[in-house]
Amino acid sequence: MSKKILIIDDDPVILKYLQALFEDNGYTVFTAANSAEGLDLVKAEKPDLITLDLEMPGEWGPRFYRKLRQDKALRDTPVLVISGIDGDHAIKDAVAFVAKPFDPDKVLGIVKRTIG
Repeated sequence: MSKKILIIDDDPVILKYLQALFEDNGYTVFTAANSAEGLDLVKAEKPDLITLDLEMPGEWGPRFYRKLRQDKALRDTPVLVISGIDGDHAIKDAVAFVAKPFDPDKVLGIVKRTIG
């Protein structure tokens, strides 16, 4: 069974791009355009990894992350931050921080190292 990745980003271009990148490499992908949708999908699908944008309408990524960490069943899900905001100040124990525009090989490498 393939590993599951949840992409949370409000930019449809990034969502489509990452979805194609991961699916082409054998992952099952779910996408969410905001934090609330993302939280519902995490609970429903239990992804092996989450890519998270920090700056989104409504709730920002860091608030989603705090909610994720408060849930015992979900708190160990690895989170890869992909954001146009500089620095990883908001999310201390993310597996990595990748700035937009990103190198797809770098993102894929991090995902493979993290979940195989």
